[in-house]
Amino acid sequence: MTVRDGLSIVPNIEIAESELEEQFIRSSGPGGQNVNKVATAVQLRFDAANSPSLSERVRERTIKLAGQRATKDGVIVIEAGRFRTQEQNRDDARERLAELIAKAAEPPPKPRRKTKPTKGSVERRLKAKSGRATIKKNRGKVGFD
Repeated sequence: MTVRDGLSIVPNIEIAESELEEQFIRSSGPGGQNVNKVATAVQLRFDAANSPSLSERVRERTIKLAGQRATKDGVIVIEAGRFRTQEQNRDDARERLAELIAKAAEPPPKPRRKTKPTKGSVERRLKAKSGRATIKKNRGKVGFD
């Protein structure tokens, strides 16, 4: 998925390296001295709102799917820090961005075609309803004539 000159997502979408901004930060969690000294986690920023690589539909869906990871300005921020090396975290962040954009690029589902119940099924339903009604009616108190 990762290309030297950027990020290749699906055959028709490629993101240039200049559109991606990486910043290395200290990762959280256990790890002792290594975590305190080395900035191994990566923060990947991608300005989806102003990206020329994405179509209008894909751009909107990407920002919508990003949810909390997208800022008000349409910048998607992905933090990756589950690995011990910068390179692995970098690849992880890029992979997650590629998955997000690939999901946004999927074609919309076909619209549902409305169907009518068959005449026989309508008749069976009404017959069952009237049958239940008679059963319930017979449960009432018995009148003395």
